[in-house]
Amino acid sequence: MQLNPYLVFDGRCEEAFKFYEKALGGKIVAMMPHEGSPMADHVPAQWRAKIMHARLMVGDKVLMGSDAPPDRYEQMKGFSVTLGIDDPADAERIFHALADGGTVQMPIQGTFWATRFGMLTDQFGRPWMVNCEKVQA
Repeated sequence: MQLNPYLVFDGRCEEAFKFYEKALGGKIVAMMPHEGSPMADHVPAQWRAKIMHARLMVGDKVLMGSDAPPDRYEQMKGFSVTLGIDDPADAERIFHALADGGTVQMPIQGTFWATRFGMLTDQFGRPWMVNCEKVQA
């Protein structure tokens, strides 16, 4: 079984995934617009260039997403995309990359369970937690 986050955007999916590709050091392996697909006639003409499905690989992990048509989009709430990162320097770098243009709820810092932990909402309104747990003896 795989458990993968699927993020829904209000028209900025392509921009967000290009940002995540750079911030997370991943590779976009799919970026499919509605245009040219059987779904093209199911969205408004001005929405056909928007993304029907995106897929980003970060190592062997997957992040997926799409744009929801305006009449179907709902703001996401009640969750965070959590990154478990082994190296504190990588955790710092990724946290600050994701925070660019966003809002930091908890600056990345040491906690009783982690060498580095921080929370932010990125510039696309998606909440993230970056966690670099302490090595257990």
